[in-house]
Amino acid sequence: MRKLSKKSRVTAAVAGVALVAVGGGAAYAYWTTTGSGNGTATNSAGGGTVTLHATFNGGLAPGNQVDVAYTADNSTSSSTVVGALSANVTTDIAGCLPAWFEVTAATSNSPVAANSTGTSVGSGVLKFNDSTTVNQDACKGAVVTVNVTSL
Repeated sequence: MRKLSKKSRVTAAVAGVALVAVGGGAAYAYWTTTGSGNGTATNSAGGGTVTLHATFNGGLAPGNQVDVAYTADNSTSSSTVVGALSANVTTDIAGCLPAWFEVTAATSNSPVAANSTGTSVGSGVLKFNDSTTVNQDACKGAVVTVNVTSL
């Protein structure tokens, strides 16, 4: 073997360093990876409970009827929809029978915004049926309450 000159040794050293750098870079360039992952988050309960109200004028007498307005309050941070309403009547006097009253409740998927009050969600009629066979004097001065729920 022949002896390398100082210039040739320097050239060989530089070439070797360059080869290692290029070879190392090539190795990094060919690295590949695969993988998968996922993430989860919990949504708020949403569509929370709303408070429903029934409002109507007083002074109801046998054979008469009054309009009923249904509204909702939503104190949650999510909007919701009130679907079908169901209503019934109670009274504060035992002799004033709830069966003497009829109440309707009509609605059609009414949206109720977050943090809102008094949103109209439906309407109906409260009727005091007139009985020709039973004395209904027990209802004089009675408090008639319309209870409403959303189905």
